[in-house]
Amino acid sequence: MSLLKRNASPMPTASRDIIVLNSLGLHARPAMQFVDTANQFRSQVTVIKGGDQPYQADGKSVMQMIILAATEGTPLKILAVGDDAEVAVEKLAQLFDDKFGEE
Repeated sequence: MSLLKRNASPMPTASRDIIVLNSLGLHARPAMQFVDTANQFRSQVTVIKGGDQPYQADGKSVMQMIILAATEGTPLKILAVGDDAEVAVEKLAQLFDDKFGEE
């Protein structure tokens, strides 16, 4: 008896490089705002911080987002995988572009 492998089509992905623009960085309130928005989508959301202290955070976890310690000027990458990945990345990046409504 042989097992047939199904050809799984790759999940749609989207990503965007962003810079933390708000002067207070990604503290608790904007982290929660990001997570609340990320949880509106079915896609898996990951936020990647490179540099000297690289870290990869689940974009749907407030604690992991705060652990990023992303201060003003920190470059990040938002990565989403799933059927609504493109829209998710667009909405999440817009939060950074709008400085989370803080300025």
